Amino acid sequence: MIGAAPGLGPDVFAAALAALPDGVALFDGDWTIRWINASGAALLGRPAGELAGRNLWVALPELAGTAFHSFLLHARRRPGPVTWSGFYAPADRWLRATANEVDGLLQVAFREAGGPVDLAVERLPTPRSPADEDSDRERLRYLAEVSDAMISTLDTGESATRLAELAVRRLCDWAVVALRGEDDAPGDQGWAHRDPARRGDLDTYLSGRLAGTGDDQALIAALLTGQPVQIPAVREELVAPSLPTEEVRTAWRRLHSTTTTIVPLRARGETFGALALVNTGDRPRHTEMEVATAVEVARRGALALDNARLYSRQLKVAETLQHSLLTPPPQPDHLGIAVRYRPAAAYQQVGGDWYDAFRQPDGATLLVIGDVVGHNVDAAAAMGQIRSILRGIAYDRPESPGQVLTRVDGVLTGLHVGTLATALVARVDQTPEQATAGRWGLHWSSAGHLPPLVAHPDGTVTPLASPPERLLGAGTQRRRTDHRTVLEPGDTVVFYTDGLVEQGRTGIDEGITRLTAHLAALVGLPLEELCDQLLARIAAGRADDDIALLAVRAHPPDGGAPG
Repeated sequence: MIGAAPGLGPDVFAAALAALPDGVALFDGDWTIRWINASGAALLGRPAGELAGRNLWVALPELAGTAFHSFLLHARRRPGPVTWSGFYAPADRWLRATANEVDGLLQVAFREAGGPVDLAVERLPTPRSPADEDSDRERLRYLAEVSDAMISTLDTGESATRLAELAVRRLCDWAVVALRGEDDAPGDQGWAHRDPARRGDLDTYLSGRLAGTGDDQALIAALLTGQPVQIPAVREELVAPSLPTEEVRTAWRRLHSTTTTIVPLRARGETFGALALVNTGDRPRHTEMEVATAVEVARRGALALDNARLYSRQLKVAETLQHSLLTPPPQPDHLGIAVRYRPAAAYQQVGGDWYDAFRQPDGATLLVIGDVVGHNVDAAAAMGQIRSILRGIAYDRPESPGQVLTRVDGVLTGLHVGTLATALVARVDQTPEQATAGRWGLHWSSAGHLPPLVAHPDGTVTPLASPPERLLGAGTQRRRTDHRTVLEPGDTVVFYTDGLVEQGRTGIDEGITRLTAHLAALVGLPLEELCDQLLARIAAGRADDDIALLAVRAHPPDGGAPG
């Protein structure tokens, strides 16, 4: 041993290396971290115990794609010492490193540098071949493409399919992304095949296979350990129990799968799925570098998928809260009532709109439509508070709609609720003379809400316009005004929120004109079908904003043709 006094054993040298203030690490040919001292682990932002004995790309997935990563790959391909200096973003520090391969082990010594000025003084450029540089650039471009593509959607199913499509572009012949659902139930899946001619077989196999037959042990191992798992040979006898029909078996055989690598999907401390990369035919098993790239692809994809999962949960919370507050309407004699609620496509837009319909003690029917200013779960909670206040006040005594809204204003101000909302309250009742003729009295008061539309049996539509008044919760105690009209037999009144008229970024006036035209064309339909068709024509699919819709129809006194 050069420069060593007689009698010094390996333990002495190991202790000396461990005590160095500089980082020292040894990597074998498979990029397993054979040894690293505490200083080196600290520079990389990890305890030494989490690194030693693990694959470098698995233990430090954030290393992939960095300049330090490229330096290590380059050092393994070059004889003699290689020196690098630069910024290591995952640990937010500047590093200076020297690497040299000796007896199959890559020995790396590195230390923290003072910054770009300090580095400029001592940096020793190392020549690299054009092929090396092209390979690194291509890999970094691919990883950047994964990041860009995965942030463009918040739908978990679409995100899973997109990650599989990105994987087959570089890493495998076909890929599957499997996510864990709520309560550990199976969640969304997505898959893709590099060869368009084999996509039908892949669809047949994955749609028809049986789960839980024992061929998913590698997947379970990846989920439990958080580590990539490689299957060097895919044997049909292990897969056979999951192939229930000859069609599925034939599709599986045509895929000609040979080797598989399964990489867990993990984000924010939770493993919630896996990415399976399958090679076919003569394509060899994945190399350590390909596994390292797959780990980084999975890390980037997992973060986007987890964002989509969190988004879905928030959307479900807002929708559940909203639906729990929207009760079925009563069905008085000779008066039909239909209601609809459609949540917005984005959970940030869910939560403010509501409807209500109930009988008052004197037999009149009270109808309410409203929209809390703001969106998301907070708006849904505020909506529930205002709805409860309004419902309790309206049921307490047989007052006019204007009196009800005036009292609600007083409660919101006195309790410092601090929420603004539009609302329209309508009371439908009958005198004995009106009941004989099949007519109904409609009395309403509006707190800044959109005007109801009355559709007559002949197809004409009349808006129930009224002078604008302040929103609920504005903090003023001015008495609100009431308005009255008479509904003839067959008349239909439609109450709605702005999500219906503003769908497709339409202005309010244009949206009301559009709604009026559709209502005129659909007025002959039964009431439930009319509501469905209005939504289908104006807001097919998911809505830009949440929509509340309430429709009431006056039936003839002889009970003919309820709608």
